[in-house]
Amino acid sequence: MSVSVSLVKAIRRFTVRTVLPESIRPLARLATNLRWSWHRPTRELFEGLNPGIWAESAHDPVTFLGLVSREELQRLAADQDVVRRVHAAADDLDRYLEQPRWYQSLGDGAPSCIAYFSPEFGITEVLPQYSGGLGILAGDHLKAASDLGVPLIGVGLLYQAGYFKQSLSRDAWQQETYPVLDPDGLPLTLLREASPDGNGKPVQISLPLPNDRRLLAHVWRADVGRVPLLLLDSNVPGNDEAARGITDRLYGGGGDHRLQQELLLGMGGVKALREFQRLTGVPAPEVFHTNEGHAGFLGVERIQELMSGPAPLSWDEALAAGRASTVFTTHTPVPAGIDRFEISQIQHFFEAGLAPDVPVAKILDLGREDFTDGNPFVFNMAVMGLRLAQRANGVAKLHGVVSRGMFSALWPGFDHSEVPITSVTNGVHVPTWVDSRISALAREKFGADAEAQGPWDLAYNVTDEDLWALRREMRVSLVEDVRRRLRAAWKKRGAADAELAWTDSVLDPDILTIGFARRVPTYKRLTLMLRDPERLKALLLHKTHPIQLVIAGKSHPADDAGKKMIQDLVRFTDDPAVRHRIAFLPNYDIAMARTLFPGCDVWLNNPLRPLEACGTSGMKAALNGSLNLSVMDGWWDEMYDGENGWAIPTANNDASPEERDDIEAAALYELLETQVAPRFYGLTVSDGAGAAGPSESGPQKVPTHWVSMIKHTMSHLGPAVSAERMLKDYVNVLYRPAAIAGRHAVAENYAQAKALAGWTSRIRAAWPHIQVEHVDSVGVSEDPQIGDLLQVNAYVSLSELSPDDVYVEVAYGRAEESDELADITVAELKAAEDLGRGRHLFSGTLVIDRSGSFGYTVRVLPKHEALASKAELGLIVNA
Repeated sequence: MSVSVSLVKAIRRFTVRTVLPESIRPLARLATNLRWSWHRPTRELFEGLNPGIWAESAHDPVTFLGLVSREELQRLAADQDVVRRVHAAADDLDRYLEQPRWYQSLGDGAPSCIAYFSPEFGITEVLPQYSGGLGILAGDHLKAASDLGVPLIGVGLLYQAGYFKQSLSRDAWQQETYPVLDPDGLPLTLLREASPDGNGKPVQISLPLPNDRRLLAHVWRADVGRVPLLLLDSNVPGNDEAARGITDRLYGGGGDHRLQQELLLGMGGVKALREFQRLTGVPAPEVFHTNEGHAGFLGVERIQELMSGPAPLSWDEALAAGRASTVFTTHTPVPAGIDRFEISQIQHFFEAGLAPDVPVAKILDLGREDFTDGNPFVFNMAVMGLRLAQRANGVAKLHGVVSRGMFSALWPGFDHSEVPITSVTNGVHVPTWVDSRISALAREKFGADAEAQGPWDLAYNVTDEDLWALRREMRVSLVEDVRRRLRAAWKKRGAADAELAWTDSVLDPDILTIGFARRVPTYKRLTLMLRDPERLKALLLHKTHPIQLVIAGKSHPADDAGKKMIQDLVRFTDDPAVRHRIAFLPNYDIAMARTLFPGCDVWLNNPLRPLEACGTSGMKAALNGSLNLSVMDGWWDEMYDGENGWAIPTANNDASPEERDDIEAAALYELLETQVAPRFYGLTVSDGAGAAGPSESGPQKVPTHWVSMIKHTMSHLGPAVSAERMLKDYVNVLYRPAAIAGRHAVAENYAQAKALAGWTSRIRAAWPHIQVEHVDSVGVSEDPQIGDLLQVNAYVSLSELSPDDVYVEVAYGRAEESDELADITVAELKAAEDLGRGRHLFSGTLVIDRSGSFGYTVRVLPKHEALASKAELGLIVNA
């Protein structure tokens, strides 16, 4: 009896890992250490073993080894040249993992270990645990930490289906599918108890849930170069069906499902770290870095540890000790981007015993919006993150400004500039995102060391002709990739092969190519380019300086407005009149990005300013010699210099949303028509239509001004946008100070944390009674001049506090008509006299340093050596 194969389905599927012959066994270690994802020689080694199977494996070494037959493996194991190359690559990996790097030169003050928690990590398309910029940034953070020797441990979740795969229906509506991943087929190892055969019992994390249920999780380890990444997986025996599905997909579900993911990430992640320490002997983390609010519950678990230890701390003492060594990074510039839960939800879960020694009311207060314009019945994950961390940052200078304004209600009475949120501008991992042809050119022209240093130092030494030829070569690769992907996308939309001959001639490798690829929330304005469809058509089909567009991006499955934007755009691209010049590519991922960034001449970004936190895609394009065309937002706001691209003007803030889009779209069209396209083709505006178009004349002459902009971009932006620069900033600005503060807090049986907790309670009790009773000044003449000295005397009632507990400051600057101060300078007043009954005279002298309207005020703030900022407690008394 014959059975149709298509009707026979497996009830269970698993991956059998290859057993390698002894002589080439190091291939397994090379395949499972994700350094291969950015280390070209390792990828070339695998490709050289069998180019056909390498292509079939989609450049995944683990899959590659699973596809090679036993006979082929035996043949390779007997080939002495292959054996030599395999062992040389393994030796190189060992040197990379073991030899001192930049971090090891910092001395004893640097933290011995840093824990980095993130809900997603984008390291390689082979491990699809990312949705967009947050995950790619986290992956680049780990890679740069590895290259610099920073002793980091990543902590996240292993999602059974990762993020969704995107396709389009015939009517251009986004479709989502969730292929289930088999961890055994991924570059992961299961964390197990020690045993002689290496197959000990899997380590299991356990969290109590309401109704006497438990959430269990295994821990998978990925090796990102020198950095271990721990990923918790709830799809394990012992969990009920609902608990198994907690780590089903990234950003799937809502309500209780999302909350349980974040409890597992934060609280379960700390438990996983402790198990990893126990099994490997790595040092306990001295710094905990919370990458976005999703992981914030890690702080509650650490407080639980301190309150349940052999010498239990009180809530206030544990909070002080934990905060000292915690860093919180916010990535969102809009309140809508923050996870918020009902207070009652949080209470329901914690009353099940998640942190049995921590008062539930205290946990609820950590995230409660108990401030002006907040909702006291809502638990805000970012607010909790800020309250649990002594140091916080945004991800670009402008984003720091936006964040200080967005969270200013937590620090009432303070100027926005004083809100204790700094910024570290994001960066991108250069070896991952620089095209191999740029690296090869650097090696060919300047030797082996040039590739490691990055291409920017030597960009000006490359001839215009060589650089222009390289840019065209990368554009050709993009055109070929677009044609292949577009054909496949149309077949998924239901088109027949006979309908798709046109895809073979989509795009032209000699036409100005503009890229736009990112997540598709409405504020990123995917369809701003469609504001005037006829004008866009004219740009695409211009006779002398046409443009072509390659666009990609996913909308969140629940975001119908984003999906509608994709549909509107794709319907425009389907028009036979323009479809050879504009393409939308479904399923944007790391693999697509590696061709897209190098192949584009211009990278377009047009968000609503200032709603782009950083926008690292333009950085990746710049590394490859692409010029940016962007609204002044995110990183571009601080790094645009007039020669590395173009700034799209922003409409006045009082314009309506419709007017703003009209104004900014018109500005975009104007830039493309009069500056960007003519410069690419080596034209001046006066050349007009008389010049030959690219398709008439063939490959164009080298546009020297454009190439000079490429060289300027690579040489100046290269170092500035690198993740190595970013990691060094994190180490120096945040990690080292947090480690030092943490050491001080825990020294001598938590003496400082205990003292700070007691002092803080005393300060908060006394603060409502503090008053600046009177201020006078001496030395101002009837005709004050710049350089005159002004003595300020402040009479302050400190209630039960002493002058050592406070700063009394004079803040002075330009006085506006409203009496608000601008361009403020602050100087401390010294305690001059004890006036009795808690009253004190504070006095000091300032220099009148400006002409025009001058004003000053006096204020009182808490003062303690363990505070990272005068604003930390959110307490201030203004005169």
